[in-house]
Amino acid sequence: MIKTRWYKDAFVYQIYPRSFCDGNGDGIGDLRGIISKLDYLKDLGITAVWLSPCYKSPNDDNGYDISDYKDIMTEFGTLDDWKEMVEGMHGRGIRLIMDLVVNHTSDEHPWFVESKKGKDNPYRDYYFWRKGRGKDGKKPPNNWVSRFGGSAWEYDEASGEFYLHLFSKKQPDLNWDNPKVRAEVADIVKFWLDAGADGFRCDVITYISKVEGLPDGKLGGDNMFTHGPNIHKYLHELYQNVLSKYDCMTVGEAAGVTVEQALLYTGEEREELDTVFQFEHVEVNSILQVLPRKVGLKRTKGVFTKWQKGLYNKGWNSLYLENHDQPRCVSRYINDNPGMDNELRKKSAKMLATLIYFQQGTPYVYQGQEIGMTDIMFKDESDHVDVMAKNIFKLVKKYAPFLKGYAMKALQIRSRDNARTPMQWNAEKNAGFTPSSVEPWYRVNENHSYINVGEAQNDPDSVLNFFKRLIKIRLGNQIIIKGEYRELLPESRDVYAYERVLDGKKLLVVCNCKNKTLSVKLSDKNDPNANQKLILSNYDDAGACGCEMTLRPYESRVYEIN
Repeated sequence: MIKTRWYKDAFVYQIYPRSFCDGNGDGIGDLRGIISKLDYLKDLGITAVWLSPCYKSPNDDNGYDISDYKDIMTEFGTLDDWKEMVEGMHGRGIRLIMDLVVNHTSDEHPWFVESKKGKDNPYRDYYFWRKGRGKDGKKPPNNWVSRFGGSAWEYDEASGEFYLHLFSKKQPDLNWDNPKVRAEVADIVKFWLDAGADGFRCDVITYISKVEGLPDGKLGGDNMFTHGPNIHKYLHELYQNVLSKYDCMTVGEAAGVTVEQALLYTGEEREELDTVFQFEHVEVNSILQVLPRKVGLKRTKGVFTKWQKGLYNKGWNSLYLENHDQPRCVSRYINDNPGMDNELRKKSAKMLATLIYFQQGTPYVYQGQEIGMTDIMFKDESDHVDVMAKNIFKLVKKYAPFLKGYAMKALQIRSRDNARTPMQWNAEKNAGFTPSSVEPWYRVNENHSYINVGEAQNDPDSVLNFFKRLIKIRLGNQIIIKGEYRELLPESRDVYAYERVLDGKKLLVVCNCKNKTLSVKLSDKNDPNANQKLILSNYDDAGACGCEMTLRPYESRVYEIN
């Protein structure tokens, strides 16, 4: 099988199926809803879809707790619906990237149901079971903390032992040290590739190998289960046994990964993953991913530059500002509010897209980002449905009830619910996501009356039409795919500017990241009479590229210069 590395010239659209489009009128997004919007995706210009989990699941963590890896969640449809969806995508030149969630299963998965039956059950070692500490054996086996808060261990009365769960207690961790588990995962991957999938986004893949003996660790055990001792062995094994036999791609979710570690995962000669999602550019603006910090442009630029230079000609970047776990980028980076001027919202959304998508790597746009969707306003604790937010409130109530107000403010900025509001298709009730007579699974953002696909399609100056132009410019552009990245004005706290250079040609990207007019001096070498062409801007009357420029609020420009 020849690996075409098609992901290096792709533009990926992430679909969170529960919130994308309801095709059967029950208030929940589904596969038939996705099928109904395939022409929209083709018209946008994207070439691949990353589909968040659609497998059988009790939905403790909105599909990331899987009870059957080879079937579709009843709320989303059937396997036949999935096959029709894939056929429709492929017929429109769109590839499908599935979400592979194999660090853990649901506690309702048959493997875990069997595992709980006794210490001698053949499935017991599919998971991590350990005796507790203390005289009564009721103290957790180690100090590891769940990513969702609290201990990473849950006590089972029947067997008198604890099982490990790095996320919800309904998401027990799989024991990858057991070769039978690795064989089961390989079988799952082969099943979906044979069915028509073109690749996988590998959920929390850097957690699959734990340090032998599961000892206490630093920061709640993070150093005991992140980038563990056998991670590269297990990924290489999966590649050799299955992935190498298909023209597919993999992208690994790799929280906390460094450039050096990313090169180990993605170096083509190592045969592990094709690329990773790093989180440094979003985590650099938060503490412990929960406590908000003011976004610092200089700090963020430094992260982008480090990754662009660090992986150049050695690895491959993933470019994103939003996903199902991150707040909306206009709200996060521009600090918008319900009263934000709509024209400035559109200008800033376009600027952010320009800022990120002319870098080297595979670009990902999250549903609704292409129309400039924003965070939703949370009025009370009950507005949150995400398990992470609920667990935070439980911990606050138990240990620090006086911090509830602060928790509300922090989650307004950081809650994953922000990204999971229904897609805004039109200005009608329920935003066209589900029939107006139906109650959607989660409330629709009130600003759908003016932020929606229908409005954007009829507005030549919309964020949506800007994305279409950007995607068309990017696809097949060898300067973007192969060119060197050179940052300009690295000390500026207001402007992000960089060049992409290849074979005597270059693209110049200049973004004013502030709501004010700025005078910018790039260098003494920019000749306004040079062979230059403005190929994209979020203002209609952008001027020529010279030694100095005046940039209006959130103005972005991209020049092609020979």
